[in-house]
Amino acid sequence: MKAVQLVESIGPSGLRVGEVPDLVLTDDRVVVDLHASGVSFPDLLQTTGSYQIVQGLPCVLGVEGAGSVRSAPSDSGLVAGQRVAVLALEGAWQQTVSVPVGYAFPLPDNVSLTAASGFVMNHLTVHFALVERARCRAGETVLVHGAAGGIGTAALHLAAALGLETVAVVSNDEKAAVAKENGATHTVLVDGFKDRALELTGGRGVDIVLDPVGGDRFTDSLRSLATNGRALILGFTGGEIPTVKVNRLLLRNISVVGVGWGEYIRENPDFLVQQWDALLPLLSSGALEIPEPTLYDMENAPDALLSLSERAATGKVALALR
Repeated sequence: MKAVQLVESIGPSGLRVGEVPDLVLTDDRVVVDLHASGVSFPDLLQTTGSYQIVQGLPCVLGVEGAGSVRSAPSDSGLVAGQRVAVLALEGAWQQTVSVPVGYAFPLPDNVSLTAASGFVMNHLTVHFALVERARCRAGETVLVHGAAGGIGTAALHLAAALGLETVAVVSNDEKAAVAKENGATHTVLVDGFKDRALELTGGRGVDIVLDPVGGDRFTDSLRSLATNGRALILGFTGGEIPTVKVNRLLLRNISVVGVGWGEYIRENPDFLVQQWDALLPLLSSGALEIPEPTLYDMENAPDALLSLSERAATGKVALALR
């Protein structure tokens, strides 16, 4: 089968498309022929060896995708030919993957395989952030940084499905339009976002800040929070890890909350099934929409990663595997 492998830790140019051995079928795992696979910021970090988990080379990148079941254990609840999304921690940029039971998730008919290929990482991370870590409540307001990106658009859609209002922070008018198309209640530009967020909430502030960017905007994120507000830290795509003076937390009774979904599911793998059980009704009803990703061929995987590093991508990015 074909796969995209990282052969040198020199950035996206270290990727190569080639043939790798097909998988050996086993009775205890779900084998899925993938249609497409998601591309995310950790994949970009992997290409330079700067992610917290460094794999030996050559390795297959990617951890999510969607396709059709080839085979599954009899007690898995899955059958051959069934459409599923997968979390494939051993690499998803290949045409076939083998995953444990509980890491393949049945899809409703109204969700395409291309859309589902980039669903797991972003949407389950955001669900964990808002529901498990922030304990969000319907009617609250969430300020979303990087709102036109993959995590950002996932947050806008999921927040709408959960009954939350959103303030989408973007860098330009084009990305503001993308955020609006993805359900943002309000859009504001990065410059002056704190003051605009306070204006939009009548001076009260937002209840939750969802921040995958980090960098020098973090202090103003804290200042934009209402009393009892929560700042959710998902990552640092801006390149700098901010620090916080903890007296700010005392003054407004606010919290800074880490969101390490990957680490959490490694310790609590059953949580994946709980998340899917919560999200599947929203997907099936259409309350939670998944936009189609920007799709690249396998041979253009370096360009897919460059679109993330150059912040040119809007929404989710994925690789077509067939």
